[in-house]
Amino acid sequence: MKDFVARCQSFTDRVALVSEGKPYTYAALLHDSKYLAQFLLGDQPDLLEARVAFFIPSSYAYVQTQWAIWRAGGIAVPLCTSHPLPSLEYTIRDTGAQLLITTRAHEPFLRPLTHSGSLTIFCLEDLPHDLPTYPPLPEINSDRKAMILYTSGTTNLPKGVVSTHRNIQAQIQSLVDAWEWSAEDHILNVLPLHHVHGIVNVLCCALWSGASCTLLPKFDPQEVWEHFQNDTLTLFMAVPTIYFKLIAYYEQTDAATRQILRTSCGKFRLMVSGSAALPVSVLEKWQTLSGHTLLERYGMTEIGMALSNPYRGTRRAGHVGLPLPGIQVRLVNEANTPVDPGQPGEIQVKGDTVFEAYWQKPEATKDSFTEDGWFRTGDIAVRDEDSYKILGRNSVDIIKSGAYKISALEIEEVLRQHPEIRECGVVGLPDEEWGEIIAAALVVRQPLDESDLKAWLKTQMPAYRIPRKYIYLDDLPRNALGKVTKNELKGQFK
Repeated sequence: MKDFVARCQSFTDRVALVSEGKPYTYAALLHDSKYLAQFLLGDQPDLLEARVAFFIPSSYAYVQTQWAIWRAGGIAVPLCTSHPLPSLEYTIRDTGAQLLITTRAHEPFLRPLTHSGSLTIFCLEDLPHDLPTYPPLPEINSDRKAMILYTSGTTNLPKGVVSTHRNIQAQIQSLVDAWEWSAEDHILNVLPLHHVHGIVNVLCCALWSGASCTLLPKFDPQEVWEHFQNDTLTLFMAVPTIYFKLIAYYEQTDAATRQILRTSCGKFRLMVSGSAALPVSVLEKWQTLSGHTLLERYGMTEIGMALSNPYRGTRRAGHVGLPLPGIQVRLVNEANTPVDPGQPGEIQVKGDTVFEAYWQKPEATKDSFTEDGWFRTGDIAVRDEDSYKILGRNSVDIIKSGAYKISALEIEEVLRQHPEIRECGVVGLPDEEWGEIIAAALVVRQPLDESDLKAWLKTQMPAYRIPRKYIYLDDLPRNALGKVTKNELKGQFK
């Protein structure tokens, strides 16, 4: 945090954040976060890694609070503002946070969390104008714990991922170097700020560079297009679903408006997609619309970003590029032996960007690392033509049928190329003979004849990859992030 503050002192007169239409300078952020940090300290010299949770929409107040916790020596625990109370209660209970910072507008919703008596809620509007004392802020060593973010919990309860200040700084510096961030950049942040994508890739990289970041509390395609037209933006980062919805909005407009929207994309120097596999069809539509080839990268909560297509150079559709600066990546088989070129293997990562531990889960932490210190991501990839291609998550997206290991993501990509298929999801279903058989859920523009579909698929890929079961839905069930959940799909076939 010390390095962050020192850098920002070089940009004091520049606009750091734009929130609810109001600009805030770096000087204001430094002053306001220091004042809140002093309030949080009270008569303590240091929060000594106390966990402080905060429930604040994407706004200036969010950043002020995050920085105040860091500057006071606490561990920031950002909460998802769309999660139900039981999910929030789990996070607070698991971290042992005794203070929850929020706003008056959200306090009534959060009040039931205080029933145990161990949690205090503080509303930012109640911050006094003057403090009885102004304690000096503690020196924060880079090895101190800084933040706990929670994994999705696809196979068990979510785990708290503990990152140190050193981890976060390494993640920032890697991306700033690779994507050539500068103080002249201006980025629009539409991503949730309880994930590494929105926190590190967008917000922290912008502030580290002296750039400006416009914060939106939620995504709305019309509003985003308006910012594209009216703001001096140079960068945009989003998940594939957001690009899909921006394309859908664009396609519903008239010819004159489309021309205006296309022109608005010309000011950007870089557009990035991540957090989920980017369908090639979406990449191609966005390329035609905007003139930009989306830069796809690969990362996760535990490691930040590890792989990236080049900022300068050819970006390959369906691939996520090569290791970012300062990061080591290898592919290994089930015996933890590096695989030959062109063979699939689990991605393992090593470097300063890799998290410290899972919160209070020593066994899970130990199991996630090899004896020689490589983090096991659980994701399967192949390196071909000097670029990595993600095949899917070993526990979810890799279907083991007969003697084959089959990527559900690759089958989905083929299915999306059919002119009558709007969206799809592929899963493996238990089968006594094959181990698993392939099943596909389809959203179609009009009814399909399955025999015709199978005949078409035979021309596109090997027969053993063709789904054996199909269901048709008007719309696929999606989670809060807009993603199709594999478990939900499996339930549709029962």
